[in-house]
Amino acid sequence: MEQKIIINYDPKQTRVALLEDGKVVEIYLERPLHQRLVGNIYKGAVENVLPGMQAAFVNIGEEKNAFFYVDEILQPRGEETNGGKMPIQRLLHVKEEVMVQVMKESFGSKGARLTGHITLPGRYLVLMPGLNYVGVSRRIDSQEERERLKREMETLRPPHAGVIIRTAAEGADPESLNNDLQFLLRLWENINNSFKKTKAPALLHRDVALIYRIVRDLFNDHVDRLIIDNQEEYYKIMEILDYLSPHLKGRVIYYDKKEPIFDYFQIEEEIERSLNRMVWLNCGGYLVFDETEALTAVDVNTGKYTGKSNLEETILKTNLEAVEEIARQIRLRDIGGIIIIDFIDMSSQENRQLVLEKFRQEMNKDRTKSQVLGITSLGLVEVSRKKVKQGLSAVMQQPCAYCHGKGKTLSPEAVSSKVERELKKILLRQDVEAILVEMNSEVAALLIGSGGTYLKKLESATGKNIFIRGSDNLHVEKYNILMSGPMHEVARHALPVEEGGIYRVIVEESHSTNPEHGIARLHGYILDIEGGGELVGEEVQVVIKETTRTFARAVIWKRDLQDNEF
Repeated sequence: MEQKIIINYDPKQTRVALLEDGKVVEIYLERPLHQRLVGNIYKGAVENVLPGMQAAFVNIGEEKNAFFYVDEILQPRGEETNGGKMPIQRLLHVKEEVMVQVMKESFGSKGARLTGHITLPGRYLVLMPGLNYVGVSRRIDSQEERERLKREMETLRPPHAGVIIRTAAEGADPESLNNDLQFLLRLWENINNSFKKTKAPALLHRDVALIYRIVRDLFNDHVDRLIIDNQEEYYKIMEILDYLSPHLKGRVIYYDKKEPIFDYFQIEEEIERSLNRMVWLNCGGYLVFDETEALTAVDVNTGKYTGKSNLEETILKTNLEAVEEIARQIRLRDIGGIIIIDFIDMSSQENRQLVLEKFRQEMNKDRTKSQVLGITSLGLVEVSRKKVKQGLSAVMQQPCAYCHGKGKTLSPEAVSSKVERELKKILLRQDVEAILVEMNSEVAALLIGSGGTYLKKLESATGKNIFIRGSDNLHVEKYNILMSGPMHEVARHALPVEEGGIYRVIVEESHSTNPEHGIARLHGYILDIEGGGELVGEEVQVVIKETTRTFARAVIWKRDLQDNEF
């Protein structure tokens, strides 16, 4: 499998894409104004201890207090209760100062999540101070190599310094491993010294910037190319590799073409595609992703694909193609938490197992910890995936300002009825002769009714004169009361035309009940044009014959206008 890392650097935003066989599978973003917290180490002050939740809230100097669960607290050696771990009220006290590390970013109203189990990642190792443990990355397949690395680290590490051997350590010599270990031990010593000297809340250690993390964590012998479009950052990467992996320097390329790097590698369109709810498959089927607070649901549909033989074969082919794309989209969108996938129902148990096994294989490519739990009695596949940071949609999108994240708006019919009810309440309380109300044109037409019948009923019920102005630019759910007062004043402001006046308009459509007449609108006000039924789409001049509160009658003055006539 060919792997490439593409880096687009900009002072306002750094973007990184991981490509596997030409397909974008992971996206990373970092903005200077919204630096990530995961990996940062703080000296925090305990604000609240909640025995009922076995958790505490800790002030780390951020806008929201962070959440510290009892399982993430380093237990004192030899002091566990006979039931297991000590309760949080014995471990923490209000105003106590603690060293903590952010393990999960804040989401919505929730603060960051903390751990007391500090981890410091290096090129080859992850140091875990206070633990007596040596682990090896599951991605190192060779049992012989795993045992060699474990023996080396058991010899090199000091007591109570746990170590996880990373994938990049495969084939590394003892000197390289020891250099990495000594660097991490010095870093830990500096953090400890800062903890003793500073007052909470305080940042003790910030994890490195995105480009350095990518070089440290992702750029290894399995990656064929790292391509970056900024020369200054290119030289920085080369300096980093002088220390980390000099043999990889030949794989780093500076991109100097005029075409933006994400356009050249067709990454930009993949990012846009990943923000869509629907994703099309090559076979003609499609996926639908629905992300909620509780879980993410993925629905698989055959769509345009009808197959060439029997139904079961069509369904199997669609599901197998969906498996690859779902696994890729989960990584690309960085979806975490609970994921429920509704594959197309298959009657064959053998086919169901084939799809499930294929999905497990695809999810094994994911660096983020995940678990495919199996198929429920309803035929749904359950997946859990570790959620460390906000997904791509949360980083790049925000709730709609119109529907407030609901994804839907009220229909014009529902809004018309709602506005009518609200106007009744308002007008029955106000001592005015008339009122001018602006609303969406489609809602206005429904409120007025054919020939103004509904508006007349509303005026009769309230005892007020009501002028309606339609606007195509107004949101369907919004309306504005522009003015209220004496009839003659409101009428003067309400009507955009006057009898005898000449106006330039476009005939939009023929009259629904009298096809010989045409309909035009001026600031949402309807003009009923005699003889305009055959002039739909044309620009004409009309003379106003008669005005009413809801529309005016007009006749053609001139047609086929040119700009130089005015």
